[in-house]
Amino acid sequence: MHSELTLPADTAAEIGHWLSYLGAEKRMSPKTLEAYRRDVGQWLAFLTEHLGAPATLTRLQRLTPADIRAFMAARRAEGTGSRSLMRQLAGCRSFARFLERNGKGKVGALAAVRAPKLPKTLPKPLPASAAKALTDADLRAGEARENWVLARDAAVLALLYGGGLRISEALGLKRRDLAGSPDTLTVTGKGNKSRMVPLLPQVTRLIDDYLALCPYVVPPDGPLFVGARGGQLSPRIVQLAMASLRGALGLPDTATPHALRHSFATHLLARGGDLRGIQELLGHASLSTTQIYTAVDAERLLDVYASTHPRA
Repeated sequence: MHSELTLPADTAAEIGHWLSYLGAEKRMSPKTLEAYRRDVGQWLAFLTEHLGAPATLTRLQRLTPADIRAFMAARRAEGTGSRSLMRQLAGCRSFARFLERNGKGKVGALAAVRAPKLPKTLPKPLPASAAKALTDADLRAGEARENWVLARDAAVLALLYGGGLRISEALGLKRRDLAGSPDTLTVTGKGNKSRMVPLLPQVTRLIDDYLALCPYVVPPDGPLFVGARGGQLSPRIVQLAMASLRGALGLPDTATPHALRHSFATHLLARGGDLRGIQELLGHASLSTTQIYTAVDAERLLDVYASTHPRA
């Protein structure tokens, strides 16, 4: 399949308008825009060959589901995986929605074809003992890091495990977010939705330790967790801290900051936590997203059975 071709003027013009819209209105990065341009370009190149005619806007409106399935089959034959194909179809559908919104016709065939299914991978939580140990700043005492940095990293990791926060949520906290109830925290998650999460005494103590040692003034409207130069802490720094702790504790590569959120949910469920309550604590829009942790817990129980039952 040829990914480069000369597009009909009407199609080329709309692609240009679409990419400008994504960059200006959706704030997409240049790399993402280039990926979208490439993906839609491959699709249109296939259609030009498949239809035996240029992919004009009129011809896009006449596409059938069979045409889309033929494109998917061709990409599969080239070795494209489900995740890449799903991303490519998402780009094509984005372009189609843009055309429809701007009165340039409806590409109904794209909506009529199901995206490829991705293999489900279960979250990999940490043992409770390891999750707790990660919040011990003394574990990294031998590193050439200032004490306030070690205290900061311990406080961030404690929030991820103790409150089930996403790393973006923890690093997006402002100092003023601590000014409310001493045992709860209001977190702004995906879709700008707010939720209440418990602020455990152990976590509060670690945050207080960090703030007492921090050499920078942390104003109410400023980020709660700051980097070495006083600006907002980068997720990459937390990931590097986690990598260091993985080495100290002998943990696998799956022990990432996000694995602490998985651990929070799995350990709550294992102790009899209500699934609907865990959904609210995690900020999941759908209960089906939270239900994956029941599979994790069932898998853990089977592992215990296999390793301990005399007949196993």
